[in-house]
Amino acid sequence: METWRISWGNIGGILTVRWRYGTASKIEDRHGSNPVERRLQHQLEEIVKGRRYPAHPLPGVGALIFRGRARRGPILLVERGGKPLKGYWSIPGGLVETGESLDQAVRREVLEETGLRVKPVEMCGIFERIMRDANDRAEYHYVLFDYVCSVVGGKLKAGDDVARVEWVSRARLGDYLMTEGTLEVIERAYSGAGR
Repeated sequence: METWRISWGNIGGILTVRWRYGTASKIEDRHGSNPVERRLQHQLEEIVKGRRYPAHPLPGVGALIFRGRARRGPILLVERGGKPLKGYWSIPGGLVETGESLDQAVRREVLEETGLRVKPVEMCGIFERIMRDANDRAEYHYVLFDYVCSVVGGKLKAGDDVARVEWVSRARLGDYLMTEGTLEVIERAYSGAGR
């Protein structure tokens, strides 16, 4: 295990990062008490984890979960509770972990974020999300594999980095502040374009 210490003298904080197998396994903060320090700590953590300004696009998964058997009922949305998309609504999902298949990733992410156990039924599409900074550099870059999933168990509850979970009817989708591309992916699933 390798340990790095990152300090910022004018603010007086120290961020200690312990590395194992190429990823940050533990991040400790010392003296990060004011908002400026916390924001800087978050930015450093995102860079250390490789999400912010990644060397290559990061693979992720999304789950389109409809209430009922047909793609006519409400769809499950989650409100993001953490940066960079705090307060935005999207379908459940997240990054694929090393050694994990897409199928395993979508099952894990849905369980962590919603408490539901799901079975991926079919891939609905692939979506690329690139978020650029003020200098037009790719600050975040994801390639997302979206699956239509059916619920096989569990109890619905917000978890992980999610603030709220809601079943939303197709008619009410426009009432939600959604992440870029989410509405198009949902409409595509409703229309069955992935079949």
